[in-house]
Amino acid sequence: MKKLLFILIIAVAFVSCKDEQKANVETADLIVTNAKVAVMDENRTITEAIAVKDGKVLMTGTADEIAKLKAEDTKVIDAKGKTIIPGLNDSHLHLTRGGRFFNAEVRWDGVKTLKRALEMLKEQASRTPEGQWVRVIGGWSPFQFEEKRLFTMDELNEATGDVPTYVLFLYSQGYLNQAGLDVLGIDENTKAPKDSEFQKGPDGKLTGVLIANPNPTILYARIGSLPPLTQEEMENGTKQFYRELNRFGITSGIDAGGGGHKFPKDYTGTKALADAGEMPIRLSYFLFPQNKGSEYQEFTEWMATNEVGHNGEIHLDHGYELEGGGEFLAWSAGDYENFLAPQPLLDRDRPTWRSDLKRIVRLHVDKGWPFRIHATYGETISLMLDVFEEVNQETDGKLASKRWLFDHAETVKVKDLERIKALNGGIAIQARMAYAGENFVERYGAEKAKEAPPVKKMIEMGIPVGAGTDGTRVASYNPWPALYWLVTGKTVGDFQLASETNKLTREEALHLYTKGSAWVSNEETVKGTLENGMFADFAILSDDYFTVPEQQIKSLKSVLTIVDGKVVYAGGEYSAMNPPLPEVIPSWSPVKYFGGYQSK
Repeated sequence: MKKLLFILIIAVAFVSCKDEQKANVETADLIVTNAKVAVMDENRTITEAIAVKDGKVLMTGTADEIAKLKAEDTKVIDAKGKTIIPGLNDSHLHLTRGGRFFNAEVRWDGVKTLKRALEMLKEQASRTPEGQWVRVIGGWSPFQFEEKRLFTMDELNEATGDVPTYVLFLYSQGYLNQAGLDVLGIDENTKAPKDSEFQKGPDGKLTGVLIANPNPTILYARIGSLPPLTQEEMENGTKQFYRELNRFGITSGIDAGGGGHKFPKDYTGTKALADAGEMPIRLSYFLFPQNKGSEYQEFTEWMATNEVGHNGEIHLDHGYELEGGGEFLAWSAGDYENFLAPQPLLDRDRPTWRSDLKRIVRLHVDKGWPFRIHATYGETISLMLDVFEEVNQETDGKLASKRWLFDHAETVKVKDLERIKALNGGIAIQARMAYAGENFVERYGAEKAKEAPPVKKMIEMGIPVGAGTDGTRVASYNPWPALYWLVTGKTVGDFQLASETNKLTREEALHLYTKGSAWVSNEETVKGTLENGMFADFAILSDDYFTVPEQQIKSLKSVLTIVDGKVVYAGGEYSAMNPPLPEVIPSWSPVKYFGGYQSK
């Protein structure tokens, strides 16, 4: 009897222990199973399922392992064998400005023929109300068209008639139809800004072509002269644009400010979403001064009233967060990326650039603000590094202790990569060459294009590198043509640029677009991989990025995008899960009729 009682006591204790262990097991809010999960950790782990708890990755593992984390209220999604990647993070994307203008713009991103591009202009002209314009503000290349050419001004005028129209090609040229010239009052006597021109034909009359040679002020000014959208329309456009980014698997973006886009006045569309707790994307932003000659004063005022690291989205960690200054710090130090014009040389063309830049960099270091700076050419980077090294020496190494980086760096030299590494700097590269590579080759030669930028060398040297697009003007915001360019070395027109030794593996390219970009905003410890405890930001892809033929990489998209463990976009077979989105306004908006990126 005593033996039986002892056995019963042991059994009860065992059951109680098992119940207590089960009660202590953390269960998941969301499980996605039957997947190919690319964790993107150091071991490049590929597994079958992922569990999410409180907006973070609880665990990845086999389907059986993750099934043990299921509770009665756990939401389960079947990925049906599709690939899951960490959410893409564009390290240099003009998000707030893109959302501000999105609903007003015809997007030629991804349009395959010039014929269709001109048809879109004609269709939009027919519905554009009096007082508004037809506008195409970048994101395309003539080499993406089957015809492999630009439109003629006769074709532009024929397509748009008496509706004023402005088409921007990168930051190289702009095109005004005759109606646009008339509305703006531009004629043969109109004076162009310095280093730019209003092109004239052999007859002395304006052609409608605006040339940045290389100064893009003439192009900025024309954009700034176009009629704005209302506050309600800008907020709506911001929602539409961020959903468009989610459609491609983007869950984070780092905003590089932009010309003609002043903080905080022009950030109201995004701020409205952040204030309402409705951000579908984690957005970090840098502040870009607007007034040439008054940049130091602008930064001083911003630093007195804004705190780096402040998150303006209380419902989403790192949801709307100030990161620092840039991408321009001093306008006099800008080396415009116009490959249709001669390269600007700072010491020859800008007598005050060195003192202007040093003063502002020193301000950032003294105030503890991270910074990033636009630099296209190796010659510019060499000169800027002289300034940075001086500031670092004068501040006992403080610059090297801060997060700072170069943007672009297409022709950076190896000796200067060594200097960047010595100062603990990083580099954000963008797919600008995918859209302007043919123009680069025509001016600088195919040999120089093979290492523009020398991304493989950057990685080998251990320099932190983030990837992005520089959308929405000098490139499309779609990340997949950018990943295609990194992997193949080809432009959107399939022109071969990069050498074999400067191409990346698919894993390397994806790393730059995830954890690499997280470094840029000092967030690599919380996002960029799907390791336990990281933010639950990920995308289920339309096809397997790791195995599809290279040509298909640029056509990939997300079928389900998750931010903070919540669905922010769902398409295809998951479309019933797509969160509601307000109808596009105004009623004539091109987005209402064409959408964004033309993937067909």
